Amino acid sequence: MTRAATSRSDLLRQGFVDSERTLAGLALLGDHAEPLVALLGRTADPDLALTGLLRLADAVEDRMALLDAVVDDEGTAMRLLCVLGASQALTDHLVRHPDHWRDLTDPTLGSTRPAAYAVRAAMLSAVGADPLDEAPVSTLSRVAALDAMRIAHRRILVPLAARDLAHHVGVDDVAAELSDLAAATLEAGLAIARATVGEEAASVRLAVIAMGKCGGHELNYVSDVDVIFVHEPVDGASEPAAARVATQLASHLMRACSDHTSEGTIWPVDAALRPEGKAGPLVRTMAGMRSYYERWAKTWEFQALLKARPIAGDLRLGREFVELVSPMVWGVAGRDGFVADVQAMRRRVVETIPAREAERQLKLGAGGLRDVEFAVQLLQLVHGGGDESVRAPATLSALAALTAGGYVGRVDGEEMHQAYAFLRTLEHRIQLFQLRRTHVVPTDEVSLRRIARGMGFVKDSQAALEDAWQGWRLEVRRLHEKLFYRPLLTAVARMSGTVVGDDSELSSQAAAERLAAIGFADPKAALRHLEALTSGVSRTAGIQRALMPAMLGWFADSPDPDAGLFGFRRLSESLGSTPWYLGTLRDEGHVAERLARVLATSRFATTLIEREPQGVRMLGEDLSPHDVVQLMFEMTASAGRQDDPVEAVRSIRAVRRRELLRLAAGDLFGEIDVADVGAGLSRLTDATLEATLETAGRSVRAQQRLASAPTSIAIVAMGRYGGFELSYGSDADVMFVHEPAPGADQHVASTYAQAVANELRRLLALPMTDPPLEVDADLRPEGKQGPLVRTLDSYAAYYSKWSKVWEFQALLRADAVVGDEDLRRRFTELIDPLRFPADGITEADVAEVRRVKARIDRERLPRGADPNTHLKLGRGGLADIEWTVQLLQMRHAGSVPGLRTPRTLDGLAAAAEAGLLAADDAQVLVHSWRTVSRFRNAITLVQGKGSDQLPRDPRIKQAMAAVLGYSPGGSDAMVNDYLRTTRRARAVVDRVFWE
Repeated sequence: MTRAATSRSDLLRQGFVDSERTLAGLALLGDHAEPLVALLGRTADPDLALTGLLRLADAVEDRMALLDAVVDDEGTAMRLLCVLGASQALTDHLVRHPDHWRDLTDPTLGSTRPAAYAVRAAMLSAVGADPLDEAPVSTLSRVAALDAMRIAHRRILVPLAARDLAHHVGVDDVAAELSDLAAATLEAGLAIARATVGEEAASVRLAVIAMGKCGGHELNYVSDVDVIFVHEPVDGASEPAAARVATQLASHLMRACSDHTSEGTIWPVDAALRPEGKAGPLVRTMAGMRSYYERWAKTWEFQALLKARPIAGDLRLGREFVELVSPMVWGVAGRDGFVADVQAMRRRVVETIPAREAERQLKLGAGGLRDVEFAVQLLQLVHGGGDESVRAPATLSALAALTAGGYVGRVDGEEMHQAYAFLRTLEHRIQLFQLRRTHVVPTDEVSLRRIARGMGFVKDSQAALEDAWQGWRLEVRRLHEKLFYRPLLTAVARMSGTVVGDDSELSSQAAAERLAAIGFADPKAALRHLEALTSGVSRTAGIQRALMPAMLGWFADSPDPDAGLFGFRRLSESLGSTPWYLGTLRDEGHVAERLARVLATSRFATTLIEREPQGVRMLGEDLSPHDVVQLMFEMTASAGRQDDPVEAVRSIRAVRRRELLRLAAGDLFGEIDVADVGAGLSRLTDATLEATLETAGRSVRAQQRLASAPTSIAIVAMGRYGGFELSYGSDADVMFVHEPAPGADQHVASTYAQAVANELRRLLALPMTDPPLEVDADLRPEGKQGPLVRTLDSYAAYYSKWSKVWEFQALLRADAVVGDEDLRRRFTELIDPLRFPADGITEADVAEVRRVKARIDRERLPRGADPNTHLKLGRGGLADIEWTVQLLQMRHAGSVPGLRTPRTLDGLAAAAEAGLLAADDAQVLVHSWRTVSRFRNAITLVQGKGSDQLPRDPRIKQAMAAVLGYSPGGSDAMVNDYLRTTRRARAVVDRVFWE
């Protein structure tokens, strides 16, 4: 060696890290060192390769023959050194079996792949079985056979890895070769199993059906090998005995591959994809398979069968099984619930990812391998029923077929191919090091550097690998959308004669099939909407063509894709020429996604956004409720610019409409808590009434030709409005109070106050482009029979002489919120002693409260309503909880200041703090109140109108479940949660309210 060749700088340039140790190791190679430095520098980890070469040189019988071979033959050197520099596990194998390095001297290794039959023969011969026998049996002892099988498996794996690393064989060819090795290994394991079972093994035909990656000829270096076992008794054998023997054979085969011996293990054989999973029998006959798949199998099971392939044992029986299930597989897209099943399947995969691995998961994470595989398989299931050319089991082969068939654009297909090949190569490099089953990209510098160099990233290797991986992740996520949705636009363009610049050739029929498969109930109507949105050469059509792939994906992931697409069409037709609209959707992806989800989920919010198109911009903002003072100022200023009271209130209601949309959107996206929704709606009603009261007063004064108001007016919020607990469909329960000005004529003041109250109610109930606000004054003294407006003295007189306990109970949620501030304060001072008596209510009054509640329970529940699922009056519903809190308030608020609140949740907290309610009971009631209130809001958001009955329509329930955060298909879980929650609340009500 020359000094230059071994300088530290040269070693660092070649990729060595530990120069001191490297120099010491090179010295041990003597004259062989200098020519090997550059070759070692081409490996994934030069230090690891050098250490492995030294270990191997110490283990072989003829050290010089080894070193001469790697110096004299660059091909041999690169095959051996690349393995030593990338795989600690294969290095350990070569050290234990040093003669195996000679397998890498074959100059044809880089250009030829061993035939599957040759690999099978090698594995069977290794365990002492005759490859030419139809049912080969191992002749070695079980211990010897298991060790021999592991040694042979690793021996075949070494040159395979060498071709992969040194000759850059395509990842699909590597995966296919690994699958052939797996098939041969299973055949050898079955030969060992036959020897273990003995002569009885001849009484049964057993087929091993590969599933998953092995079935698709795309296995990893280390992976569970998924299988299904099918058996049939031979002529003359009894079925029970055959089933017993087949189970023994299958069990012994699985253990032969997975058991640990002195030579380690191979990989687990997983039969969990069999009918009924782990709970089902390990083996079934063809008749049993037919019965199960025809009657009980779920969509995901047919998707798994897409890759089914006979791999070992009785291959003729295996082919019969594949022929049996194939028509079922390719007809599954027409099954009811196909879309929901597929979505649930993908969701289950994502939910299995440990949180700590989510960002490093190569297989299951966003933009990972499963995204590609899932997209390709779903396209196969959708189109494979009518087009046999797309039924290839291997992902890359299937992608190529889908591209050739026009179901995927050529450019998209090529990019997805490259992305998948990169991700699979990265997976292989990760697994090769220790031959362990892992899909998590490591974070330590040493591992990342080795993996990166093994993939060709030599300069700044770790950063280059991270950049490439993250880039491909983003590309996979983008292509995942395009694969499904871009070709739809091409089909639509062909219908309309529009050129979109895509190269896919999806027919109209295939486009309709795909739309149906992703959840559209009326695919023909969806195609018409797409045509209307994207046809033509205008700027608007061009932008919408760019938007639609992502929008369709978001619609498909929402409860009602048809409504989403139709709503988007209507909105775009009204706003398409508005400069900011499409630009906002194009440039701010989160706004477009939120719009899609709103349109496909909530009729209530969709109606608001159609009437308030500027609200689209709001979707990109903070959606928390605005300050009431700010709203009041905006409403009052806007109304003050209008002379006509109708136009003035129209401007007030426009602000209200916008803020309703803000609250609804915030609720839909989980940004606002249910209690904050109620408070936000209540504060919005405060501002609306305050601004409208001023407008109504101005209008009435003009009509009555009054220079100034003869009386001051206040509005008292009642019921859920007074408790800051409004829902979207709630009326505003109020009472009106007025106080004549000093010296004012009492009749004039009363007439004026009555006119203002009526005008306010009229203006807010007028049909306009926003939901009306019904102002309900039925909770006033004497109800509908009493005067609409009373003076403060009149209220005092009434309550002192005539009021009943239920009226004092109603006052618990009275909150004077609108109008003259001094009058509001004095009204509160008037009612506080009445609703919060110092000594509490009498036992007679307690009995009366319970009597009234019992009568309401009997008489107020609507005919045909289910008491278990009525949100307001049902068992454990809102009325139960609120009456319980109110009874505690009437009995104890005189001595417990914290109970003097109109808010239910605050009352529960105060009761628990005062020891009037057990903490656990309070928590149960709080949880139930929040749950029922969320359900109530969700019904209005979905249907566009309120209801107190949990809906029976499954579509509405599914949409509700989505709004409430349940997974698709989670409506049953939603109902069960509701019933469980309200049942617990009812038990507390029985103890606390009814005692």
